[in-house]
Amino acid sequence: MKIAILGYSGSGKSTLARHLADHYKIPALFLDTVQFLPNWVERNKNEARSMVWEFMQNGSWVIDGNYHDFYQKERLEQADRIIILNFPRIVCLYRALGRYFQYKNTTRESMTSGCIEKIDLEFVWWILYRGRTRKKRDHYKKIASFYQNKTLTFNNQKKVDKYIRQIQGG
Repeated sequence: MKIAILGYSGSGKSTLARHLADHYKIPALFLDTVQFLPNWVERNKNEARSMVWEFMQNGSWVIDGNYHDFYQKERLEQADRIIILNFPRIVCLYRALGRYFQYKNTTRESMTSGCIEKIDLEFVWWILYRGRTRKKRDHYKKIASFYQNKTLTFNNQKKVDKYIRQIQGG
């Protein structure tokens, strides 16, 4: 089973990826851990791409994150299931704030060690506006249309929870 999870910042991609990896007993890759070195330093793109490519050679995987340059097209083609989390911006901001308070002064497991959880005006602006351009929205729609037989789009947590119950057989 290969699962690609896409969606807006704060939508719950990492949480869902962790849950699916545990459920299917397959490895998970959080692309934020590839993008960043400690202290939020960006990793060399060629090194990062190599890490993703190597991970994609596994027979099964869950990959959480958008990062177009990290073989997004190939990830989507290889994936048996594509999940797009299309939550409202205010929900994503609320979740990002909650995550900040939960992990304040620490590093969450879906982030590179040494990247202390933070929230600033730039990130809030990203969640509310810059990360939700028409181009980005159209990109998700295009993916859902092109890969319609293997794409699920969820716009709220109740639908995600229902999906999780279904795959667990309950």
